[in-house]
Amino acid sequence: ASIGSFLRRSLRRAGRREGKDGASAAENTPPRVPQGKMGEQSSAFYSAGQFFFEYLVVVSLKKMPDEHYEPKITYQFPKRENLLKGQKEEEERLLQAIPLFCFPDGNNWAPITEFTSETFSFVLTNVDGSRKIGYCRRLLPSGRGVRLPEVFCIISCLGCFGLFSKILDEVEKRRQISMAVIYPFMQGLRESPFPAPGKTVTIKSFIPESGTELIELTRPVDAHLEHVEFQALLQRLSPPLILHIFASAMLERRLIFLAEELSVLSQCIHAVAALLYPFTWAHTYIPVVPECLLDTVCCPTPFMVGIQMRHLQRVLEQPMEEALIVDLCEGKIIRAVGDEEEILPRKLQNEMLISLNKHNNNNNVHTLEQVNTLVSEAFVHFFVRLVGHYASHIKWSRSGSGSFQERAFCKAIPSKSCRRLVKRFVKTNMFSLFIEEAEKSRIPQEGNG
Repeated sequence: ASIGSFLRRSLRRAGRREGKDGASAAENTPPRVPQGKMGEQSSAFYSAGQFFFEYLVVVSLKKMPDEHYEPKITYQFPKRENLLKGQKEEEERLLQAIPLFCFPDGNNWAPITEFTSETFSFVLTNVDGSRKIGYCRRLLPSGRGVRLPEVFCIISCLGCFGLFSKILDEVEKRRQISMAVIYPFMQGLRESPFPAPGKTVTIKSFIPESGTELIELTRPVDAHLEHVEFQALLQRLSPPLILHIFASAMLERRLIFLAEELSVLSQCIHAVAALLYPFTWAHTYIPVVPECLLDTVCCPTPFMVGIQMRHLQRVLEQPMEEALIVDLCEGKIIRAVGDEEEILPRKLQNEMLISLNKHNNNNNVHTLEQVNTLVSEAFVHFFVRLVGHYASHIKWSRSGSGSFQERAFCKAIPSKSCRRLVKRFVKTNMFSLFIEEAEKSRIPQEGNG
């Protein structure tokens, strides 16, 4: 109960950053992408050479005196030692929160004989603003008779869903042999440096009766797309609906996604957040909301959350403000503000629809990585067309500090429909944060002395 109330308080106060120094940041936000020139690919999402992960935890369901099951951490590697008091308290809070996100579907579990493994992820934010991502594989241990599922959760500050999914495949393979076989593999991984974009690291791992295996882990070339699978979104939603959702996210509204599978919620919400690149969603962001935190939807501030379909009725009964509610199972919008179709300028909207439909018509031609690139390029191109002239409207002082000239920036847009949208977009947190970064890092522009 105490960790639930702690998370609720955190989420309620998570809205807008206060002041230029960002003293009060959103509690859960997507992994942040470093910004360069508009439309330019980020050279490195995370620096190479870091540890792959901070720790691996196993979360199991334990029977309580009242007969219900509660998720508890039953294994942690490595054990943390020599932490300062503040670090230890923060660590304990995070370790208390992890089981909630590994079993967000509540206490209604019973031993079972069959279960399809599922992969999903969540994001937790420390008091200092640093983020940790939990990569989860929920599986049924090998054995006979009825048993309970368990979750293997890798905690890392590195955003690379595809790479960690492959690591979890290896963990699951070893779990079916013995827990003891997981430890040397994770130790080898921990001793290996995180590769640069496009590079590969090879892990040697011994498996009884199979011998030594060489496992190759490769990062995608385009680092800002390595936590994303746009295919998941395109398989479930039509291009016009995706644009309605994008428009709502761009104006930092409240967005609720519904699906039963944790993996679907996780993949689709990461994909929606990634459509905003090179901007970053800076508000409450929970790909899978634990059952005990369903009242998150009552927050007056912007949020992007995923909720299991079984909780739909409870969500609709909550006294919430205007929100866009998306059913990922049926591919439809359940509740809308009503103006979603009018937010984006018609010409730019049609250009993006052509790009998205082109992908849909050639569904079998592209690899996942190609789909990611094609979709991302369409949305980056939209932002370049809309606000790509921002750097020309940063006035530089002799001391090197920049000052964004918002009025002149908006006035420079010839199209009325584009100008109308930009006047709303410049008031968002994501645009403000982007400009703050730009004001600190001078990009030479012709005639902009």
